[in-house]
Amino acid sequence: MKPTLSLSLQFADKSHRDTLARHKVARWLKAALDTDAEFAVRIVGEEEGRALNKDFRKKNYATNVLTFDYAIEPVVMADLIICAPVIEREAREQGKTLEAHYAHMLVHGALHAQGWDHMKKKDAEAMEAQEREIMAALGFEDPYAD
Repeated sequence: MKPTLSLSLQFADKSHRDTLARHKVARWLKAALDTDAEFAVRIVGEEEGRALNKDFRKKNYATNVLTFDYAIEPVVMADLIICAPVIEREAREQGKTLEAHYAHMLVHGALHAQGWDHMKKKDAEAMEAQEREIMAALGFEDPYAD
């Protein structure tokens, strides 16, 4: 049985709203789920992204995705904060479409919410392999290809 998803999609930064149709975001997140989940996805600007990263990770810059995970069992519960200007810049630098990079960061954040990590090399390799598999199933190219 496929996992269910309860999704709240919020746009503090509306610049990519057309790229992030609710049905697409839900599809990308569901592809990364092993269990039922409740996600709030908030698309933010540089200022909010920097403030959150500074407050919670002690890093004074905006990052692409922040995952605030609250529960894994019996239902995954998390907030995923995505910084629109960072996603746009990274997509351009990496030669990816905006849609492909958003999909990857949502998959990445959903995996973090389920306990995946990439701090150790072995864990990073496993997480990247899982991301590649999910992205391929969604019809996207390898997000880690050069």
